[in-house]
This record gives sequence, structure tokens and C-alpha cells, in this order.
Amino acid sequence: MFLCGFGGTQKCYVDTGPVLERDHAAQAGIGWHGKSTMLVDERLGTWFFLAEILTTLELAADPPARDRCGTCARCITACPTGAITAPHRLDARRCISYLTIEHKTSIPVELRPLIGDRIYGCDDCLDACPWNRFASVSRESAFSARSSTVGMALRDYLDLNDEQFREMFRYSPIKRIKRRGFLRNVCVALGNVGDESDLPALGRAARDGEPLVVEHARWATDRIRRRCESKVVATC
Repeated sequence: MFLCGFGGTQKCYVDTGPVLERDHAAQAGIGWHGKSTMLVDERLGTWFFLAEILTTLELAADPPARDRCGTCARCITACPTGAITAPHRLDARRCISYLTIEHKTSIPVELRPLIGDRIYGCDDCLDACPWNRFASVSRESAFSARSSTVGMALRDYLDLNDEQFREMFRYSPIKRIKRRGFLRNVCVALGNVGDESDLPALGRAARDGEPLVVEHARWATDRIRRRCESKVVATC
């Protein structure tokens, strides 16, 4: 409202379209591009959201921030899939956040084992950044885990129908990948960390009405069975 007093036209904008907000933020001096391509702030590290006000007003520009990564390459080393191919260069096709959120079809078979037990996004490059030692834990309750999911086993998600999925993740960004995408991710995680107790749930998922879920459930089942067979052989 204060800005409106100067005239012009304004629009608030928070992660709702293809605005190059990290580039604009770096140019405005809010932070610098880390080698992970994420924006780094010397007080907050990488744990913050960007929001914008688009305006027609002519405003004086702030100077860009200085790159303070130095020789550190922890984010590059930490990336599970090698998606950070060089400092400031990211191959989004290999990024777990892209694969589990933005990618709509089958996850490439060669990348599935590298996803581990992640079912929505990946923050390994952020966790590794030493600038995050200055960050503080948010007191925003909306960022806390929902009581309905605390203690829930991975396999239990596979029994969610569409209505139950939408209810469980109402007002959550997880909802936008839809049930098919979420269950695809759960199947991949189970294929990596699951055991024999997960096979019945995966068997039901392999008969799901969504071909995407069926494909990944069968892959996960095969992975678990192979692990079980190798354990039997190892104990003989």
C-alpha cells in the first residue's frame, strides 16, 4: 500500500510463473549465485523464499552482491545425481527436485537408484552450504510437518485414492504433482529402501489405474526382490 502512494501499477508475485527471480535478486544485491545456482545470503544462507513486487515505477537499482563462495565446492560434491556439472551450471534433467516435482512422466531408470528415499524434492546442495550455519529455524507453523503424515510409513501412501490424496495434501505444494506423480515417487523410494514387508502394498500399486504408478511399482518390486535374493545368497 505504501508503494501505491507513488503511483504506477504494482503486482505481488510469489512463485507463480516463469520470473527469473534469482537473477533479479542477485542483480539487486539480495544475495549471490552460489555454485549450486541457488541464491546465497550471508545472513540467511540459502534457506529463504523470494517474493517480488512487479512495478511500472522507475526505481534506483541497488548494486549486486559480491560472490563469496570462494573455493568451496561442497554443494557440487553433495549432489546425489551429479546434476551440478560445474560451478554455476545445473543439468536440471538430473536434478532430484526436478525429477520428483516438475517431471511429469517416467523417471529415467538409471537415475532412480540415486534418488534414495526422497519423495518430493532434494535439499542436499543446500544442506551442504556452509553459509547456512548462520540461518535460524523458522517459527512459521505452515512449514512444519502435518500431523496426518508424521510416522506414516512410505508404503501407506500407496493406498491413498485420489480423494484421500487431495484431502491429505490440501494447501500443500505436494498436491500439484497429483496422486500419480506422488505415488510414482513413493514407488521409487521403496525400490531403493524398501523390504519384503512393502511388497503387498507395491503389488496393489502394480494394479493401479495409473500406468505411471504401475510401471514404477513393478520396478520397485523387482528391486526389493533382487535385494532379498542377494541377502539369501550372502548368508549361504
